[in-house]
Amino acid sequence: MEKQVPNHIAIIMDGNGRWAKKRGFPRTFGHREGAVALRKIIIHAARIGVKYLTVYAFSTENWKRSQEEVSALMFLFKNYIKNEEKNIMENNIRFMVSGRKDNVNSSLLEAIDKLQEKSRDNTGLTFNIAFNYGGRSEIIDAVNKILKSGKANITEEEFSSYLYNDIPDPELLIRTSGELRISNFLLWQIAYSEIYITDTLWPDFNEQELEKAIEAFNRRDRRFGGVK
Repeated sequence: MEKQVPNHIAIIMDGNGRWAKKRGFPRTFGHREGAVALRKIIIHAARIGVKYLTVYAFSTENWKRSQEEVSALMFLFKNYIKNEEKNIMENNIRFMVSGRKDNVNSSLLEAIDKLQEKSRDNTGLTFNIAFNYGGRSEIIDAVNKILKSGKANITEEEFSSYLYNDIPDPELLIRTSGELRISNFLLWQIAYSEIYITDTLWPDFNEQELEKAIEAFNRRDRRFGGVK
């Protein structure tokens, strides 16, 4: 049987801090290595025909971390956007960010908006970063938009259009580092996603690891609540 590549893959990139600690480095070093791993996964996903890739980069709960780590993550993300712009444009990738703008530095927001606009018409992989994101916050924000619009009754499809970015739901959710939770990620969208957990820490997650996840996805019997 021919391998089916998921249209949309979502990834909880977990384990940067533990990866660094195991090697005697500060947590921030793990985040930098995680960014290197992400570049490889983006290129490979685009190469094999994935249409949408969503990664969990910074949650609304991550503000509770030390000021030093939060500042380092903000700096890393801004540099990531700057350094990856050429790679994104050369590979016809559409760049998107999902999340709240609260508390985010204005210069970072400007960099995000600039790359989103520049890559808007790219037709290859849509790369969506969940940044300052929480699944519950997204649902609450959608409900508030609906209330403001004055609508009394809506369908599931209409509700989805009020989420941060109206893109297809992921067929496959990957979590690295072996943790068995979804951490407030894409709560509405993963209703029927297949979940794949690997003990591999994010900086070590490479093209071969992604292929393992896709192979596991192909072994699943997706019934969407029905019976075959």
